[in-house]
Amino acid sequence: MEVTGASSGIGTETARVLALRGVHVVMAVRNVDSGNKVREEIHKEIPSAKVEVMELDLCSMSSVREFASKYNSSGFPLNILINNAGIMASPYLLSKDNIELQFATNYLSHFLLTNLLLDNMKNTARESNREGRIVNLSSSAHRHPFPGGIRFDTINDEAGYGSIKAYGQSKLATLLHANELARRFKEEGVNITANSLHPGGIHTNLFRYHTVLSGFASTIGRFMFKTVPQGAATTCYVALHPQVNGVSGKYFEDCNISKSTAYGQDAELAKKLWEFSLPLTNP
Repeated sequence: MEVTGASSGIGTETARVLALRGVHVVMAVRNVDSGNKVREEIHKEIPSAKVEVMELDLCSMSSVREFASKYNSSGFPLNILINNAGIMASPYLLSKDNIELQFATNYLSHFLLTNLLLDNMKNTARESNREGRIVNLSSSAHRHPFPGGIRFDTINDEAGYGSIKAYGQSKLATLLHANELARRFKEEGVNITANSLHPGGIHTNLFRYHTVLSGFASTIGRFMFKTVPQGAATTCYVALHPQVNGVSGKYFEDCNISKSTAYGQDAELAKKLWEFSLPLTNP
């Protein structure tokens, strides 16, 4: 099992809980030192835990390709893929591949990563005769993207950029990615599911770009926001629970299937996004 962004926040808690359940966890992290510290903490609590740390920088597609190559060469099977890592409401910035940073980090690099690991997942599902699961962390912010949902023609334009809208766009893309994967898996008859979820409002380092939101979350918001373990609960539920067997292409909140927006249920928009993403991720 592999989880991105596992060196902090709900990624760390997800890795801990899954290790506690006996899952062999590969933590894909940008900062390997931080990842190793998390692994040490998990081993202190769970001496029998099987946890690996591998470097992955979602701001760079070359890093994504290098990670996927190393993972696929490692001999590790892959039954569960959790696309967790992300940034929130950053000022206008470009990734190392000159793509708007939130779209690149939260969605596009996960799109590429998933595609590069799919053969491994399909082989694992077939050889183990166990359902594979892909879990994409979206957000309720997917309800507030740019007009039209995705700015296909101006994805990298600074003009008209809004940090909150861009975050919503990236999380809508993450949701649509899971929906399109689910459609394709059903069409191919592959024993893998794909779902998305909103973990809830949680005060993590996601707020580092917004001092006002961070201040609110640290004061009044702490009575309203979820704890990190509460935030990770839906991820762990969708990744492991038997009640989710065979469930695919759904959006979850609070460990229950929830309803997304019209954009979030638009199959044609999901297909268009997939076709749009392919050339952006080709070397």
